[in-house]
Amino acid sequence: MDSFYKREELDQLGLKAYGEDVLISRKTSIYAPERISIGDHVRIDDFVFLSGDITIHNHVHIAPYCMLIGGTGGAGIVMHDYSGLSGRVTIYSISDDYSGEYMTNPTVPDEYLNIICGKVTINKYAIVGTSSAILPNVEIGEGAAVGAMSLVTRRLPEWKICSGIPARPIKTRSRSLLDLERQYQEDISSSGSKG
Repeated sequence: MDSFYKREELDQLGLKAYGEDVLISRKTSIYAPERISIGDHVRIDDFVFLSGDITIHNHVHIAPYCMLIGGTGGAGIVMHDYSGLSGRVTIYSISDDYSGEYMTNPTVPDEYLNIICGKVTINKYAIVGTSSAILPNVEIGEGAAVGAMSLVTRRLPEWKICSGIPARPIKTRSRSLLDLERQYQEDISSSGSKG
């Protein structure tokens, strides 16, 4: 048995949209699939949890045990081209208020809660290291790299390696991968194949 859904099975998942060369593990949990859009050349591995407003662009990899909680109504998660998540990354675009001023958890009526929500954007070429957590209202800049076990609570700048609790820039990331992408696109164009 194939570990990934076949194309005709992807049709039956009820996704909002999906492109070519999409590999989604059969062990992925998908809630509200009608809110999830997936581009071309995307791989989603075992035990990933997807829920709410999520847009995944092209050439994106989501490693095992990741959790993307996209929420609804102005929240959501967007992963741009060539971005990726290492194993056990958790992204929250919605969260309870932990101040103690409100109750928490989905078993309590809304009038007793203060839900914090805000879009999470992971820009082109950004990567997030294993076991990191990203909270609502965060943008990870183009080409940024988040070190393992980091907590991302605010915007991270472009082309920086960031790490810690909370994550902060520690050094500049090389842009050599941009040359590799150009070569990759040239190779695709010269071979006449899709990539």
